[in-house]
Amino acid sequence: MERVLTPKGEATRARIVAGAAEVLRAHGPAVTTLDDIRARTGTSKSQLFHYFPGGKDDLLLAVAAHEADRVLADQQPHLGRLDSWDAWHRWRDAVVERYRAQGDTCPLGSLFAQVGRSTPGARAIVVQLMERWQEHLATGIRALRDGGQVPASLDVDEAAAALLAGIQGGVSIMLSTGRTTHLEAALDWHIGRLRTAAG
Repeated sequence: MERVLTPKGEATRARIVAGAAEVLRAHGPAVTTLDDIRARTGTSKSQLFHYFPGGKDDLLLAVAAHEADRVLADQQPHLGRLDSWDAWHRWRDAVVERYRAQGDTCPLGSLFAQVGRSTPGARAIVVQLMERWQEHLATGIRALRDGGQVPASLDVDEAAAALLAGIQGGVSIMLSTGRTTHLEAALDWHIGRLRTAAG
């Protein structure tokens, strides 16, 4: 049964997670210890295990959820306002800039390498992130459709899924090459296809 924290407890837990995320981004989860995180967050050992009874794995999963939230937060406010072609291009630029700034390391991937990408907790974080991201894209495509800028017959969910798949493919190649060329091409191609569908 999941424990219910007080507002103060939630704030303390969130502070620990945010501090841990900073340490892990700087040094990587493979070498970061709980002592490193305790030093950065000013947290006692008993306090850390109070909020994360499973120890480092529990904390890493919490940080992974935090990093997943950042993926979408870094695209705002553009991701939540995809109601015109100009808005779509602003979002496209924000996505490219976000991943260019991230570089050829993936905080989420590094975290999952430590806790196991296929563990139920890790898988749930990835599934939820992709579902939320795809729904944002679908909402934006619906806004274009409702404004008469794409055909009413367009399969919105399929278009959103294809766009997200293109982004993920571009990011995967970027992590291997250090270049955003394929990510930019995927975004441009899918947005261009939507505009072409508009006639």
